[in-house]
Amino acid sequence: MNDALPQQGRLAGVDYGDVRIGIAISDARQAIASPLVMHQNSRPEANRRFFTKLVQEEDVVGFVVGLPLYGDGGESESSMKARRFGKTLGETTGLPVVFSDERYSSAVAEVALQSAGLTNKARKKRRDMLAAQVILAGYLESRRRENSDPGSLEDWK
Repeated sequence: MNDALPQQGRLAGVDYGDVRIGIAISDARQAIASPLVMHQNSRPEANRRFFTKLVQEEDVVGFVVGLPLYGDGGESESSMKARRFGKTLGETTGLPVVFSDERYSSAVAEVALQSAGLTNKARKKRRDMLAAQVILAGYLESRRRENSDPGSLEDWK
């Protein structure tokens, strides 16, 4: 993966949208991702203040921004918006930003919320931060798999 994110410290997962931005946070060991907050996407200066405060309050050391891709892996206009947002986020906070495939994260979040029996209004309030959790958890898991050594076949003889 060879990414620029630190191996220790809290990471923030971001599900960027034109209207809402869902945010999840990891623990300092980067083992667990939890939904944190949903931020109304607003004026650029208000977003910058929000994320600067988030970094300070939550001791964030880096960001994982969901990258919406088509089913075949191609990028869309939404991908470009997420990339522009990630660039601004990195410039604003001075922290490293990586992008992670977010295909199906909103669908996974919606299924989880429906199975919890929440109303449509309650699901809408939580969907984006739960999608951010799915994005961040997927990133953390892929990083763990990449860094793990399953051992040699000789070890099992």
